[in-house]
Amino acid sequence: MKSITALVRATVGTIGAWWIYVLIWIFGRAHQPSELPWLMGPLGGLHIGDTPYEETAAKEGLSLERDATSGGLIPSLDALAGDCFDPALVDARIRFFYEQTAGHRLDTWATTFFPASVALWLLVQTISRRVDQLNFPLESLDTAYGMTSEIVLLKHPDGRIKYTGWFRRLVKTGRSIYTGFYMSEVIPAQASPCVKVVFPMPEGNATVILRPENDTDGGLRLESKGSAFGDVGFYRVQAASKGRVRVWRIRSLVERFRLYVDDFGALRCDHTVRFLGLPVLSLHYKISPPAK
Repeated sequence: MKSITALVRATVGTIGAWWIYVLIWIFGRAHQPSELPWLMGPLGGLHIGDTPYEETAAKEGLSLERDATSGGLIPSLDALAGDCFDPALVDARIRFFYEQTAGHRLDTWATTFFPASVALWLLVQTISRRVDQLNFPLESLDTAYGMTSEIVLLKHPDGRIKYTGWFRRLVKTGRSIYTGFYMSEVIPAQASPCVKVVFPMPEGNATVILRPENDTDGGLRLESKGSAFGDVGFYRVQAASKGRVRVWRIRSLVERFRLYVDDFGALRCDHTVRFLGLPVLSLHYKISPPAK
């Protein structure tokens, strides 16, 4: 029975992957990577997991530091300063989390929403499990045992950080939730720097570009809702022939993060994903600083 289930899952996964490639071919546009320096990021091999960190370091001549004891998703929030965002207004606990993510503990709760949860379930059960990337928790018990949080630093020879990796696994299953590369980026449709997160996929990646905004009481919002190609949003990038890439900006897929300090002084984050205007997934994090 297990072999039959595995065969069915593999078959559905293959069909699903090819369907995604068809959609990228239909809705995407071909570009030379040099035309889109603001969008380009690490591409994945056939299997993801944590291998993209070593592959990217070797390909780009970067040093690799696993399990970094210092370092954050954004080395300095000041790099995001602009018309819509003033880092000086952000609560010090939120700034510390972004600039020194290493050592923070995340307690996580997940909620999915019908009917979009059906598509999410199919995606995770087939494609995500096969490539070991974006294994989103499908119910609250998936995160009951917690998740790991590893900061990976990829540096230029002179010591400057090019990418900060954030690698997270579900403790219970060992499956990868996020194999991400974080950086700041100035994009064509935004005058101020944005947060760019690249998730390698087989021979491609999923890139999310988020606009930072100040929230009330020192909070921080990150929003991927934009207006057109070149704006913030969700981009699916796939390697194509002749060294080109094919890019599909999925306008109907929107992510939002809200970081805030609650009335009891705890740092929290609400992460929502919507597709076609419908809620798909909601993740809530309680973020605890490193023990002193």
